[in-house]
Amino acid sequence: MRKFNIRKVLDGLTAVSAVASASSAAQQQQAGNRETEIQETLQSEHFQLCKTVRHGFPYQPSALAFDPVQKILAIGTQTGALRLFGRPGVECYCQHDSGAAVIQLQFLINEGALVSALADDTLHLWNLRQKRPAILHSLKFNRERITFCHLPFQSKWLYVGTERGNIHIVNVESFTLSGYVIMWNKAIELSSKSHPGPVVHISDNPMDEGKLLIGFESGTVVLWDLKSKKADYRYTHDEAIHSVAWHHEGKQFICSHSDGTLTIWNVKSPTKPFQTITPHGKQLKDGKKPEPCKPILKVEYKTTRAGEPFIILSGGLSYDTVGRRPCLTVMHGKSTAVLEMDYSIVDFLTLCETPYPNDFQEPYAVVVLLEKDLVLIDLAQNGYPIFENPYPLTIHESPVTCCEYFADCPVDLIPALYSVGARQKRQGYSKKEWPISGGNWGVITQSYSEIIITGHADGSIKFWDASAITLQVLYKLKTAKVFEKSRNKDDRPNTDIVDEDPYAIQIISWCPESRMLCIAGVSAHVIIYRFSKQEVTTEVIPMLEVRLLYEINDVETPDGEQVPPVPTPGTGSNPQSIVPQSHPSTSSSSSDGLRDNVPCLKVKNSPLKQSPGYQIELVIQLVWVSGEPPQQITSLAINSAYGLVVFGNCNGIAMVDYLQKTVLLNLGTIELYGSNDPYRREPRSPRKTRQPSGGMLTVASCMCGLSNLYSESVKKLRTSYITGLCDINEGTVVPEDRCKSPTSDVKDNSFSRSRSSSVTSIDKESREAISALHFCETFTRKADTSPSPCLWVGTTLGTVLVIVLNLPPGGEQRLLQPVIVSPSGTILRLKGAILRMAFLDTTGSLVPPAHETWREHHEDKDEKEKAKKRRPVSVSPSSSQEISENQYAVICSEKQAKVISLPSQNCIYKQNITETSFVLRGDIVSLNNSICLACFCANGHIMTFSLPSLRPLLDVYYLPLTNMRIARTFCFTDNGQALYLVSPTEIQRLTYSQETCENLQEMLGELFTLVETPEAPNRGFFKGLFGGGAQSLDREELFGESASGKASRSLAQHIPGPGGIEGVKGAASGVVGELARARLALDERGQKLGELEEKTAAMLYSADSFSKHAHEMMLKYKDKKWYQF
Repeated sequence: MRKFNIRKVLDGLTAVSAVASASSAAQQQQAGNRETEIQETLQSEHFQLCKTVRHGFPYQPSALAFDPVQKILAIGTQTGALRLFGRPGVECYCQHDSGAAVIQLQFLINEGALVSALADDTLHLWNLRQKRPAILHSLKFNRERITFCHLPFQSKWLYVGTERGNIHIVNVESFTLSGYVIMWNKAIELSSKSHPGPVVHISDNPMDEGKLLIGFESGTVVLWDLKSKKADYRYTHDEAIHSVAWHHEGKQFICSHSDGTLTIWNVKSPTKPFQTITPHGKQLKDGKKPEPCKPILKVEYKTTRAGEPFIILSGGLSYDTVGRRPCLTVMHGKSTAVLEMDYSIVDFLTLCETPYPNDFQEPYAVVVLLEKDLVLIDLAQNGYPIFENPYPLTIHESPVTCCEYFADCPVDLIPALYSVGARQKRQGYSKKEWPISGGNWGVITQSYSEIIITGHADGSIKFWDASAITLQVLYKLKTAKVFEKSRNKDDRPNTDIVDEDPYAIQIISWCPESRMLCIAGVSAHVIIYRFSKQEVTTEVIPMLEVRLLYEINDVETPDGEQVPPVPTPGTGSNPQSIVPQSHPSTSSSSSDGLRDNVPCLKVKNSPLKQSPGYQIELVIQLVWVSGEPPQQITSLAINSAYGLVVFGNCNGIAMVDYLQKTVLLNLGTIELYGSNDPYRREPRSPRKTRQPSGGMLTVASCMCGLSNLYSESVKKLRTSYITGLCDINEGTVVPEDRCKSPTSDVKDNSFSRSRSSSVTSIDKESREAISALHFCETFTRKADTSPSPCLWVGTTLGTVLVIVLNLPPGGEQRLLQPVIVSPSGTILRLKGAILRMAFLDTTGSLVPPAHETWREHHEDKDEKEKAKKRRPVSVSPSSSQEISENQYAVICSEKQAKVISLPSQNCIYKQNITETSFVLRGDIVSLNNSICLACFCANGHIMTFSLPSLRPLLDVYYLPLTNMRIARTFCFTDNGQALYLVSPTEIQRLTYSQETCENLQEMLGELFTLVETPEAPNRGFFKGLFGGGAQSLDREELFGESASGKASRSLAQHIPGPGGIEGVKGAASGVVGELARARLALDERGQKLGELEEKTAAMLYSADSFSKHAHEMMLKYKDKKWYQF
């Protein structure tokens, strides 16, 4: 029997316990019985995986476009993504397969189509007349690089400028090149001896479509006559050009230059500019030129009927404005407004009342696309206020460090959060409605509410309403408010164990029913919040300090003295023997000069005014122990019915009664086992002599800045997702270790594990951390006849331990009598770190933890009476339950899942989830009135298993784990929903429910709606009489094949898109669908007619060649006799 036990340890620390193994035959028989007892309704056909929506600011934006008739905004990114925005709630995400950066976007105005130009020299035509836009055509340029595109309003001919300085013309209907080409040397002729550089601008004269204005980078501008195929005028300037814009009358245009100047030119005066302006240049006294400024990257020239024109520009600031934020400058008449932005300006567009370039533009707003924000400025109001942005683009306001997802929340929760969040809104926004108002909402088919909670690097927490595939911020909580801010570096004695972001949120535990919230931060701090609708001023912030220590016997100090053991309750000791410090420590170092009993952050000692919303109930901080910093918290749980919070790290576990503000439990991980510890643990090596400073530079701590955790560099997993949080190398004294990610290193972008299955001892390299905590009311021991409140603890070595909770009666007694906590002796084991635990009743239904319903905490009336009558709401089985009515514990680890029958503790079902990888996230979720286990593995697979039998129901390769951001944020929730942070600024939502996939088409909004194009501006009687007004051009006559011939085949390659016929067939029903089908029928008819025409032409050619051959034969044999043949 002894040999058997040793083999179990060698088998990998997480094998099935001896009891469970010995009775395997009984388990199989019991498993058969269980299958007949519990009817499982979930089948494979209930599951299907698909992406639903993407929320947040487009990551690394690079291009911007707006349809002024449809009122739709498009943003392209450096990763080839396309985001389309209509009215609030109408959003769409598309992706170019190549992943090349989008350099320019052009709407086919009011046509429901968009052209995208990419850095890989491809053009794509997107069909927006369907709920999921698709590419209809693509054109790949082979010999030239695309630099600029221009599509005139109501034209089907797209001008494409290249790096070589040439301009090609593309028919956007067929996506084929015209034979008409404007060559750079023809455009400039002898005006310049050198190459003019790439094309940086193309536009047609607003009053004459036959005149094309071409801007070259070097400073040359050419007005090209399309009909005569020659240049009318050439305008040369010394400074490089960045952008060009027309006055609507077509008599003047403006250029922006690299020296921070604007030049205004009269069309018919090419010799010198009509006017030169340096918006931000300092005017020198002696009539000298102003000092050069930074380049003006873009300029727009917009006219109004009633007043002066607007000149709007980005860049152009003086070089001596070091550290000044990026600016947008609005020049209107004699006034110049400089609007500072928070981030670099990527692009901007002026929104105007008319889509016609030859009419007064009447600008009303400016859309400014910043590196990390989207801003709309109201041009019609004094002071140019911004519009309040209704899109959920502030997810990344501070980097996201963790998130949680809750479906089917109590119905009153979202209104409650919204009402307290409404008070936080800023003032001073424009009073006008948001001008991007295109599209229509989808049909809401979901009846339940969803909430997403995001934790951030600055210590803030945001609550989002995520119901019906939309996203809207509800409420923001700043957890850092409770701590003193360090004013300078000398005033940072404790927070320096975290390189930056000392308030960053690591774990969120939330009870939607009671609205109790608990967070764990990177500086080893835990804060408990209670929700209240009333404002309150807290005179003294309730605080506890906990000394959580990992210690094994025979640990020696440098002097050879024994370290006093930490006072912890044994199995039978009174938990009240721990005297918690409820005030800030005064001693910052121990007798030998090491930092001791000091928390990482300093709690404010002044009164704290707390607004309605989440208010502080208790702050708990782990403290330094003999020069060792506290280790980061790896797991956290709160229970409102019991009034308890529990948390653990790689040193041990602590439980706090937040009602009585006392520490109930403070145990090292080893002490949890008592005499049942199955592992041989080596004492830590003697501590090195440290500097009097507390060893800030020498302690190789795992307390490192979360900035590493959310950085974009790919990390390597040294042990597990959670085990890595507590890897400490005591022997090596390397300062760089402080900067390692808690979850750690990379080999070839793949996540590997170093933990071997044959480890026989737990050494200093990987301590056993607490990885999962679950409060419940269940059977704690085999002999139990009724369930009782308890805490299940899971560790990174695959052990599950049970702690019994003896709670006093409710009401006043709960606040006076102590909660008794004692280990039960129950130990279960699995392979890999424990991730999640849950409990099922005899019918296979989920048993949620006991909870209290929310009530206003600050009400004084009959407070005591209510407290006496109040009882925790527990949906657990009643204590009078018969032993025959079992429960089932579902335990999921990194490697496997087990279902264990209680109270017998027999393993009745087991599933090895993965052999070669490991599970990053496992959740027990409800779907279709049943429950299942959903897992996301590091190898990219998403899997679901039935409960309790753990039958595989879904296994889809979704996305490989490429960075720690995905690992940290991926979560499943009920009703088949899941999400993760796909980029630092965006949340990707997905569903694994077949029903949601089927309803998704209805739920998505429509981008394209039927809108009548505004009437063209009236030319007026005299303009018509004397030939004024806009001159139209028959482009077909110029660019069509009959006039210009065919383009060279080697120049560009046409690629049919996947979104042609199928895409249009998938368009929404109703008027738009009918229109799309009519257009499709016409397209098909046109295609058939085209094919027929080609066949007729081929037949004519064949007949003609036959006639020629016959004639030649006749001539050949005309004079020959029959015998000469």
